[in-house]
Amino acid sequence: MPKFSERTQVRTPPRQQVAVQERRGIRPAPPHPRATLAVTSAATAVTLMTYTAPVVTLPDTAAALHTSPSAQAWLLNGTPLGLAALLLVAGSLADDYGRRRVFLAGTLALGLTTALGGLTTSTFLFTLARVAQGAASAAILASSLGLLVTAFPSARGRLHATGVWGAFVSAGIAAGPLVSGAFPSWRLAYGALGAAALLTAAVGTRALSESRAPRGGRPDILGALTFGTALVSLVAALTLGRDGWLRAPVGLLFAATVVLLALFTVVERRTSTPMIDLSLLRRPGFLASSAGGLFTGLTVIGLFSYLPALLQRTEHLSAMDTAWLFLLWSGLSFVVALQAKRLAGRVAPRRQMAAGFLLHAAGALTMLGAIGAGSWTRMLPGLVLGGVGSGLLNAALPLVAVESVPAERAAMGSGAQQTFRYIGSCAGVALTIALVTSSGGGPAHGSNVALTVSAVLAVLGAAVVGLLRERA
Repeated sequence: MPKFSERTQVRTPPRQQVAVQERRGIRPAPPHPRATLAVTSAATAVTLMTYTAPVVTLPDTAAALHTSPSAQAWLLNGTPLGLAALLLVAGSLADDYGRRRVFLAGTLALGLTTALGGLTTSTFLFTLARVAQGAASAAILASSLGLLVTAFPSARGRLHATGVWGAFVSAGIAAGPLVSGAFPSWRLAYGALGAAALLTAAVGTRALSESRAPRGGRPDILGALTFGTALVSLVAALTLGRDGWLRAPVGLLFAATVVLLALFTVVERRTSTPMIDLSLLRRPGFLASSAGGLFTGLTVIGLFSYLPALLQRTEHLSAMDTAWLFLLWSGLSFVVALQAKRLAGRVAPRRQMAAGFLLHAAGALTMLGAIGAGSWTRMLPGLVLGGVGSGLLNAALPLVAVESVPAERAAMGSGAQQTFRYIGSCAGVALTIALVTSSGGGPAHGSNVALTVSAVLAVLGAAVVGLLRERA
């Protein structure tokens, strides 16, 4: 038989080499770290632009779709519902079956579902499209940090990469309202955002390298089904609850959530390759990451998702005027998040999160009395404080997420933290709308109640992440 030399073996086609390495659990080194950072950051920005697109166009969208005031929470909560339900599932799948594969599938799906969302003609279809956008966004956000951890294995590189990625979260939040407000129709804005996502997917096919966690085993399908269904039940209960928490459907949904989460716990304890390692719940760092995500959604995202629409209603600002006003908040968030890496070694990420929550609380209290005052300039000091606080949070959260879990489970850690973030946002949006619309004193009084509650919850969030410290 002919003998093959070592040189002959080296000539195996690159794609076949990668496939063999992946089957053996060997992760090929990423050839383009900067390209990975650029593509994942761009996709993250587009994802957040899609997420925040309805913020300033909510009145026009509701009018076009004939959405009743009681159902408008669904226009905002569709995407976070999809995100909350599938982030942890997407993170686990990305670690096990390929982060590049999950990322590209999510980016392609985001482009298609966003474009289709602009063509819908009813509240139900629009909400369905937004839920699908959330599911696609989950694949992008969960796999992005996994790709970055592989591309930047050193602590210094990881700090830089997660800082930039967190800044582009703020950039997407800043650009989304501007883009949607700049177009003459919200439908055209959705078409443009869909095209941007498809373009990012095309670039990613050439720029990204595959990586995965070498765990092996079968996919945790039952865990994914029970956990995803539990979160859908929870988010639906939170959204429907604003019309009455004691109604039978709300109670049944909460009960279903409890039962499904209990079943999920049993499944995860018995499977050899669980979607989430429940032993992580004993880690203060993981708990701090999850709590940070939950309170960020509950306070920051919940309040600022509805505040622009409220300003349009009370101060009669146009969608574009509102977008420019809130650019002060979101733009400051971007700049602060981008520069927050300079705090490395001086301020622990956990303390950085606590400071972010306290600044948000100060900003919310500063805005008391601004709604209905007849002058938008009354909002400026609170937007500045809130923007700085949001930037600190967006910079610290991704770093804490990947550092709270083993490196090979970075996508799962990111998915877990962001799952809590968007559960919190669903609850925060529903709570804010309920407080504003159900107040007997009108929108001005209701907005003051909502701002006060947001500030109190932010202080509570600061206390929780401050107390959850790693034991020496």
